[in-house]
Amino acid sequence: MNQAPLSGLRVLDLSRVLSGPYCTALLADLGAEVIKIETPGRGDDSRHFGPFAGGASVYFALINRNKKSVTLDLKDPRAKEISYRLAEKSDVVVENFRPGVAARLRMDYETLSARNPRLVYLSISGFGQEGPHAGWAAYDLIIQAMSGIMSVTGQPEGAPTALGESLGDLWTGLMGSWAVLAALQGRSRTGHGERIDLAMFDALMAMQMTGLANLLASGKAPPRVGNRHPVTTPVNTYRCRNGLVALVVTSDAQFKSMCGVMGRDDLALDARFLKNLARFENEAALRAAIEAWSGPLDVDDVVGRCHAAGIPAGPVWDLAQAAGSAQAEARGLLRSVPHPVFGELKLVPQPAKFSNSGNVEPKREPVLGEHTGEILEGLLGLTCEEVEALRVVGAI
Repeated sequence: MNQAPLSGLRVLDLSRVLSGPYCTALLADLGAEVIKIETPGRGDDSRHFGPFAGGASVYFALINRNKKSVTLDLKDPRAKEISYRLAEKSDVVVENFRPGVAARLRMDYETLSARNPRLVYLSISGFGQEGPHAGWAAYDLIIQAMSGIMSVTGQPEGAPTALGESLGDLWTGLMGSWAVLAALQGRSRTGHGERIDLAMFDALMAMQMTGLANLLASGKAPPRVGNRHPVTTPVNTYRCRNGLVALVVTSDAQFKSMCGVMGRDDLALDARFLKNLARFENEAALRAAIEAWSGPLDVDDVVGRCHAAGIPAGPVWDLAQAAGSAQAEARGLLRSVPHPVFGELKLVPQPAKFSNSGNVEPKREPVLGEHTGEILEGLLGLTCEEVEALRVVGAI
């Protein structure tokens, strides 16, 4: 049987809450062994974040799938030595402490790479390891607010609006997994690891291609346009009898086809709509014409008519509709695993499908400290008595 793409890779995960844990979850999805280091007694803060089911955090469960949990008190010198030995046997370390904390704990790149020069060390933070805001505590909302993404989200007449998901954390985690794999590829040539400095602020700015294109072309910050595309018209959501439909019309020829679907060939000859720039400037009038057609129709009817003419269209679903759709089922997006608290847990692993690599069957998140004995005895060679002695003194 073919092995998963990252089989044999070991990741020491010092991160918590979302950006770092999401990064390491993506690596675990592809077969990496991820050893999550947690504080004895409390663990990752996100174990205590709702929503809960049966007293356990569903949020934590989704983000920490496929991992092993080892509890170490990194302020205890005996536990610190264990962490060093784990780093010596790992390929990757991921941390998302505030800048300076890893150094104070002596878990920084300089300390660990001295013991393992092949180590790839990823530091995720809000604003990076340097710069005037490097010391700021950063949460997703703050990064969304400062990166410009909120300024272009929402209706034109409304206030800047946060995205409906913690995209700053999640996108940074995704970029972190990409950076780790790139560094490992470099290590395969040089034999040496390296440190990666990844900031949420940088990552969220770098993904705003349309907004940055407008800014760099005009020198002006792009405004909020709601569901409209900031350049192309008609690209928007439109009212139907029983909901909203999303339509994407990207060329003059496609617009002509759209007019035919609507039974309004005259619109294709109207000077206000002949070219994209004219359509953009007269968007309100064009929107009214489209909704005069779509308003009395069901969403599925509008989608079907558009698809028949080769026009991209889709219903506006909520998350329950998306997760329960035939498409999600066909793609196997939600994978059920047995769970000691929930009975059954549905996980959403990374979405890429590999043709030749073995599939990794998703596993539930670890109970706090569940794998401490297994890792310390099996990987580091400690005896049962040594592990118990560390447990008695609270080092693990």
